[in-house]
Amino acid sequence: MTGQVTQIWRHPIKSHGREPLQEVTVIPGQTMPGDRVWAVAHKMSKADGSEWAPCANFSRGSKAPQLMAISAVLDGDRVTLSHPNRPDLTFHPDTEQDLFLEWVRPLMPADRAASARIVRVPGRGMTDSDYPSVSLCNMASHRAVEQRLGRELSICRWRGNIWFDGLPLWEEFDWLDRDVQIGEAVFHVRERITRCMATTANPDTGVRDADTLGALRSWDHQDFGIYSEVIRQGTIRPGDKVQVL
Repeated sequence: MTGQVTQIWRHPIKSHGREPLQEVTVIPGQTMPGDRVWAVAHKMSKADGSEWAPCANFSRGSKAPQLMAISAVLDGDRVTLSHPNRPDLTFHPDTEQDLFLEWVRPLMPADRAASARIVRVPGRGMTDSDYPSVSLCNMASHRAVEQRLGRELSICRWRGNIWFDGLPLWEEFDWLDRDVQIGEAVFHVRERITRCMATTANPDTGVRDADTLGALRSWDHQDFGIYSEVIRQGTIRPGDKVQVL
C-alpha cells in the first residue's frame, strides 16, 4: 500500500511562520533545509545557541496563540514575516533582531515571558525533538479530526513538514522503528508527536477556536503525526510516492 505526498512545509523561525515548498532535498542527519533554523528565546530562557534546547526555552504557539497566524518566506538569510494584524517585516534574523522583537511584541500575551533574542545552532534546526527530525503527517488522520469536530481545519495547525494522502487514518503510528521511502529519500520513523495547545489556534486569525486536543483524546491519545530521521538523501515533491520499506 502506497500513499502520495500532497504538501511540503518548512518553518524558518520556530513557532513564527510557515512556508509551502514545491520541492525539497533532505540530507541524512539533518532537519529539513530552512526548517526551524532560528528560535526565539524568551527572557526566562537559558538557550544561548551553543546547543539544542527544549521548547520550553522559546516563545511558541502553545503559550502565544497569535504566533500561529504568522506566515513566512525564507530568501537566503532574510526572512519575511506576515500576520493579519501586523505590517509585513523583512529582516535578517542573525543581525536585525531588534526589528523583529519590536514587530512581534504586540502578538505576545502580557502574562508570558517576553521574547528576548533569536538563537540558532549551527548545523541543525531547533526541532522539538532532541535529534534533527522531519515530521510526517497523514491527511486521513487530519480529516478524521475534522469529522470529530464537525468543521474544516487548516493543516497548518499541526506545523508538519511532509503531508501525504492515500493511506488509512493513524496508519503512520504503525511505522515506528520502520523505514519509509518518500520520493527519492528514506526516513527512519522514531516516535509519535504528542500535541499541545498550539493546535487549538486558528492559523488564519491566531485565535483559539477548536478543541483539537479533545478530539485526539477521543482516540485515547493526544498524538498527531510522527517524527522521523533522514537516512538517505533525496529530493521530494508533491505527487511522490510514500511507501513503507
